Amino acid sequence: MSQPDPPTQRPLRKLLIEFGPLVTFFLAQRYKDIYWATGVFMVAISISVLVSRRIEHKWPVVPLVTAVFVLVMGGLTLWLQDATFIMMKPTIVNLLFAGILLVGLANKRLFLKTVFAEAFDLEDEGWSKLTLRFGLFFVILAALNEIVWRTQSVDVWTSFKVFGIAPLTIVFMLLQGRLVERYTRSKS
Repeated sequence: MSQPDPPTQRPLRKLLIEFGPLVTFFLAQRYKDIYWATGVFMVAISISVLVSRRIEHKWPVVPLVTAVFVLVMGGLTLWLQDATFIMMKPTIVNLLFAGILLVGLANKRLFLKTVFAEAFDLEDEGWSKLTLRFGLFFVILAALNEIVWRTQSVDVWTSFKVFGIAPLTIVFMLLQGRLVERYTRSKS
């Protein structure tokens, strides 16, 4: 019987599982080309989702949705030899997540609460504000991706995908700390 991981290993492992495919995409694109990188990305993200499933004993919803889009858009990229599809993938995924969150919010459904319920115990007002912020952030990421892939080289877009979107997301999440702190339910 295996021992559970120490708490400090879980975030690092999760980071490697989620960002590993992105790093392999970046490296493959740098050393080969966008088509080679797309194939490597498709394999890496599939492995990542399966490893996450095995470790967590449940399907990771957001990475699974992302993986499906990587496989579809990556498949189109390789089949049609047109990098436009893989470069549009972040736009489509971000707009999908924004749509789900914002339409859910308009219908009083807090889907973000479902995703992050294990991490945070917030009042519904906090979940609503956080959902709105995430929805708008995803729209901004989609717009930024569109601007970059339509105006820059594949190399610049690949760098933006790895060194732009990921850090922006981390900074955005860190900036939500006050909101999370303010709306966290007291444990009394």
